[in-house]
Amino acid sequence: MAKNDTAGNRLRVTQTGSPIGRPADQRQTLIGLGLNKMHRSRELEDTPSVRGMINKVHHLVRWEEV
Repeated sequence: MAKNDTAGNRLRVTQTGSPIGRPADQRQTLIGLGLNKMHRSRELEDTPSVRGMINKVHHLVRWEEV
């Protein structure tokens, strides 16, 4: 088995932009990340699906490895 380099890593994602005026799928992506108000943060597992969600709304969030 190949070792997953991101296993056990966590990301802190903070919402920095408003979803007002954005497409509905971007708003739903923020909700999927557990964000719905400005400057709220969540610590999430570092998985490919979370990375993809962050990439989709990269202009609305800030993230850092914890």
